[in-house]
Amino acid sequence: MQSDISLHHVTPIAAIFIAISVTVAFLLHWLAYWIANRIARRMKLDPVILPAIYHPTRWIVVLMALAAGIQPLTFSDRIEAMWAIGSKMLFTLLVGWLIFASMRAFRTILERRSDITVEDNLKARRQHTRIRILYRVAQFIIGFLIISLMLIMIPGVRTVGVTLMASAGLAGLAVGAAAQPALKNLIAGIQMAFSEPIRLDDVVIIEGEWGRIEDIKLTYVVVRIWDDRRMVVPVSYFLEKPFQNWTTKTSDLLGTVFLYVDPAADVERIRARFIEAVKANSRWDGRVAILQVTDHKADALELRGLLSARNAGIAFDLRCEVREAMMTFLRTEMPEALVRSRQRVEADQSVEQLFTRRSAVAG
Repeated sequence: MQSDISLHHVTPIAAIFIAISVTVAFLLHWLAYWIANRIARRMKLDPVILPAIYHPTRWIVVLMALAAGIQPLTFSDRIEAMWAIGSKMLFTLLVGWLIFASMRAFRTILERRSDITVEDNLKARRQHTRIRILYRVAQFIIGFLIISLMLIMIPGVRTVGVTLMASAGLAGLAVGAAAQPALKNLIAGIQMAFSEPIRLDDVVIIEGEWGRIEDIKLTYVVVRIWDDRRMVVPVSYFLEKPFQNWTTKTSDLLGTVFLYVDPAADVERIRARFIEAVKANSRWDGRVAILQVTDHKADALELRGLLSARNAGIAFDLRCEVREAMMTFLRTEMPEALVRSRQRVEADQSVEQLFTRRSAVAG
């Protein structure tokens, strides 16, 4: 009863101390941010970090000022115990917020330095991929540590927090086998950040589908298929199963154009026209342009044309345009090179000879 009365008498004083502390904290934070902003402008620093940490630092300063203002005051044991636990948990949460905001700002700065919109963006894509994977892994680890630290602050669940901190895993003992796929993909994501079997915007053939790596999450990868569908694939897939990556070392690519012509066709003339069509196309990168006979069938020759382009998308368009040009050339200038069915021609000739003989006999 006595503690309640003392608390009642001290409440107005506490309110004044708290109001003054919070007001001073806001003013000091605003002044520090204004000075830091002016310094950053003069030094021409990237204007990303200060806006990112503005809110978390403000509330950290307010919490510290509030703790300093309450320090000389006397409260009941229950309120002091609640404040001791709550302030520590809140401070841990705010520090975690500050860390996440700083990480996000540094990620933005690093990604801006690596432009993936340029033509030769292999190095930039490698950096973006590594930054994105490590950023998400760091988010997971730091979030896990923050939750564990906050649990340690609560006496009733301190043993749970200590267990989580000691285990250093999300579900080693808590969920057992249920968390094994998640942990497997998490470890695979860390490994993939350094081994780099795939990178952002890589062109891949996976499960028979052609697409590009659109996003790499902590445990799965989003592949954008050519027709704008999305294929979601576990990260561990790219370390355990074979797939095609057309842009591992460079985005340059060879494309093929198959033509089927009559066995008696003039291959040299077709080859010259193919090379001319490739060189006249602005999509060709100037590396490879060749036409070869790759197979001989009963009624046709198989000609394979090889051509090169800067990336898979350009190579596809180049193949289509050259194929159209060659078919137009064969149809208009070399119709004799088009594939014909000789058995049908011979049969038609036999029928015609038979009718001729019957007409002669009838005559």
